[in-house]
Amino acid sequence: MRVLQVHASYRQHGGEDAVVDAEAELLREGGHEVERVDARNPSGAFASAASLAASSWNRRAAENTRRIVRRFRPDVAHVHNTWFALSTSAIHALREERVPVVMTLHNYRPHCIDGTLFRDGKVCHDCLGGAATPGIVHRCYHGSAALSSVAALALTRARRRGVWSDDVDLYIAPSAFARALHVDGGLPADRITVKPHFRADPGPRPRPPSHSEVVVAAGRLAPGKGFAYMLEAWRLARPGLRLDILGDGPLRAELETTAPSGVTFLGQVGPDEVLRRFGDARALVFPSEWPEPFGMVLLEAMASGLAIVGTEAGATRELVHRADLFVPPADTRALAAVLALLSDDDLVDRAGQAARERYEQAFTPAVNLPLLEQAYAVACSR
Repeated sequence: MRVLQVHASYRQHGGEDAVVDAEAELLREGGHEVERVDARNPSGAFASAASLAASSWNRRAAENTRRIVRRFRPDVAHVHNTWFALSTSAIHALREERVPVVMTLHNYRPHCIDGTLFRDGKVCHDCLGGAATPGIVHRCYHGSAALSSVAALALTRARRRGVWSDDVDLYIAPSAFARALHVDGGLPADRITVKPHFRADPGPRPRPPSHSEVVVAAGRLAPGKGFAYMLEAWRLARPGLRLDILGDGPLRAELETTAPSGVTFLGQVGPDEVLRRFGDARALVFPSEWPEPFGMVLLEAMASGLAIVGTEAGATRELVHRADLFVPPADTRALAAVLALLSDDDLVDRAGQAARERYEQAFTPAVNLPLLEQAYAVACSR
């Protein structure tokens, strides 16, 4: 099968970019031919402004998509991210070229101009299933009324042109939790299937988690990720362990000044280094507050056989399948109580083994390839 991936890469390589790359490699290994319509969101102020101005309907991106389609002649197109360098005009161009379209719903952008359904420290459904006006009022996109208006125009224009209702043959949600929210937002329920992401197998751990005294947390140090209250919970728990935080972001300086002793900020590290540290760690803390559609960090922790302490934010409990080490989001004392349990060697070893078994059951490349091929077959049949 000839598969055309459509993706606007992020300025800082993140989870969505990793999923796109991994699926391309998986498809090629499975005997499929893969080409990509790729655009990188610019970093300079002038270039970003120009690209954002065209984000509601980028005719140049649509024409480029058509050119690649006519050269490559794909059997199916798999859309990942079009915001903002491509715009949804690329999806409409695929429909005009009569290419079956599959789209992975990595976030909530068809309903929310920030893509998170999270505002002012709380889950927000103000725009879900309705107009994007509240997003402008609350300046949800980068704290700017002007930028929020541009993002809202893009969302509204895609709806009016029938991109979400007519131009996509099959949507892929990475979790049942995310699927339900997209249905609430108005996407057609009969065209949304659930297919989780996957991770290449790093192999078995050299030693069980209890051999380590290091707990890790990883992610972007930004609002909604829960790192501030996690540090307070760590201070209360005093588990007698070390906490290493992997990642960077706008809150790093503030978090470093308030962190208790025994906490180390390691900054941004590469994927291989993340897996190495996970393989040497005792447990992962996942303190997210926003409605996570999936959570690649959870997947990497499960593949590494790590015990996972976290919040019931979005799809986290659905993915991990453990309830005893998960607490409500932003509940500092509840999180402190489960962090204190990490000093129990037997508990962390059992939790790590269960996490590894869950990974092998549902999130390996071998499990994922048939699901991806089936999604393409369904889209082509339509």
